[in-house]
Amino acid sequence: QVQLVESGGGLVQAGGSLRVSCTASGRTFSNYAMGWFRQAPGKEREFVAGISWSGGSTYYADSVKGRFTISRDNAKNTVLLQMNSLKPEDTAVYYCASEGQTGSWSPPRPYGMYYWGKGILVTVSS
Repeated sequence: QVQLVESGGGLVQAGGSLRVSCTASGRTFSNYAMGWFRQAPGKEREFVAGISWSGGSTYYADSVKGRFTISRDNAKNTVLLQMNSLKPEDTAVYYCASEGQTGSWSPPRPYGMYYWGKGILVTVSS
């Protein structure tokens, strides 16, 4: 069964850093784009960052550009999101996602993302 499991969330003060990880199992993810989305309390789920299957192309929401960095290690079936200079408005549940079909995803839309993790909470205190 295909599974995506996030880890590394927690509580951090504004200006601090956190790294969240996503480990995939159940299929070969090296051929699929991966991404991170988040949902803040009372808000719609929004795109955060994405990375192509090769790792050669990355995509970021304007709100996190310059602060967050997405990377992947296909040998470990892992996608990382390094979050620096965190702000209270970054507080959200962060979800890892994977394409269901190669080339089906065009960021920032969630359409084309078929597999989703359960989400992890990141809380940034002021």
